[in-house]
Amino acid sequence: MRIDSHQHFWDRAAVDYFWMPPDHPVLSRNYLPEDLWPIYERNLFDGSVVVQAAHNDAEGDWLLAMAAREPKILGVVAWADLESPELGRRLDVLQTHPKFKGIRHIVHDEPEVDWLLRPRVLEGLRELARRGIPYDLLLKPPHLPVAIEVMERVPELRCVVDHIAKPYIAKGEIEPWLSGMRTLSQVPTMHVKLSGMITEAQVPGWQPTDLAPYVQQVLELFGTQRCMFGSDWPVCLLAGSWKEVLAAFTQACGPMAMDRRAELLGDTAERFYNL
Repeated sequence: MRIDSHQHFWDRAAVDYFWMPPDHPVLSRNYLPEDLWPIYERNLFDGSVVVQAAHNDAEGDWLLAMAAREPKILGVVAWADLESPELGRRLDVLQTHPKFKGIRHIVHDEPEVDWLLRPRVLEGLRELARRGIPYDLLLKPPHLPVAIEVMERVPELRCVVDHIAKPYIAKGEIEPWLSGMRTLSQVPTMHVKLSGMITEAQVPGWQPTDLAPYVQQVLELFGTQRCMFGSDWPVCLLAGSWKEVLAAFTQACGPMAMDRRAELLGDTAERFYNL
């Protein structure tokens, strides 16, 4: 099974999204399944994991209702308030949906770099671990030491780092990102999405060779059994098409055996999210 482990849908009539300016030239319109499924059919992908983009329960409910109608939506990573005393009740509701597969919070937008270490957040993460619910870590390089400490405190939590923790590709910087990822790779429950990289390259005229040093380091550290492809569609459209994301990913990974490529293009995501 070929799986896109990271993409978004949004409908501004259904859910408010505060993270993107309403007049953004590329992302100001709705993006829904009918926009994506023809791309999957042309590229022989079976489906995707849809990941939250807003900090509200309404979006998760909307995505799960959509997933119930759409066979190609294989799973939904929703948002939940990790600090809420009602977290358990919200998770009870989410877990009634067979396609609910995880929780994410847009950590790198929090003003506190160590937001993940708030006592109530840690307790929320422990609740996820108790229930076996995976957690998507949306980080930037300054957050990696915090993530390392989180895993020391909640070692049983299954996590995936989105967008390889957004290294500063446009600047060509690899440290201290690499040191942080090296330490995280020692946590056996930690996974990585090879996603979101072309938007981090930023400059017009980016090339797959700009991504390759970062991708090769991640593959060496985590191995294909803990790495997965994600398009970050439609956010990727800021820098390139879905097809260009796939091509850049393939070139940055370089030649590899078919079974290892199958891990990256679906097997790892299928295992991690229990699809």
